[in-house]
Amino acid sequence: MGNLKNVALPMLLALSLLHLPFPESLWFINYHIHIVNDLPLGNSPPNQPNLFMHCKSKNKDLGDRPMAKGQDYTWDTKLNFFRTTLFFCNARWVGRKSRRFDAFDGSRDERRCLEYHNSCMWSVRADGFYLSINNATWFKIYPW
Repeated sequence: MGNLKNVALPMLLALSLLHLPFPESLWFINYHIHIVNDLPLGNSPPNQPNLFMHCKSKNKDLGDRPMAKGQDYTWDTKLNFFRTTLFFCNARWVGRKSRRFDAFDGSRDERRCLEYHNSCMWSVRADGFYLSINNATWFKIYPW
């Protein structure tokens, strides 16, 4: 009887996981996160960085990146088992403002970032941080 419990319980648990409300293939998708510097140049020279971005998760530090106008900070990630994957960034607009924002939140972005080649597209602008799921329509998500 004890052996039946040891076999049946894991089998029931495994079968229940197959009936999740979303396809299990979502766990294997490689999400692409792009953050583009669309800030105005102001008095900065065209090739000088006017934005510094530092992005990381609980387990992975992507480092500090100086960004000139038009440059793209990009990385890939997958969802963890609990869909709690989170990458957050600290942005510093030189001489102006700074802000922390969530660039990829698994529970928020797992579906919406599938629309355009599994990509979350961010644009950093003078009035805030914009997200697009199709690279055509942009929505302001975070103000400075």
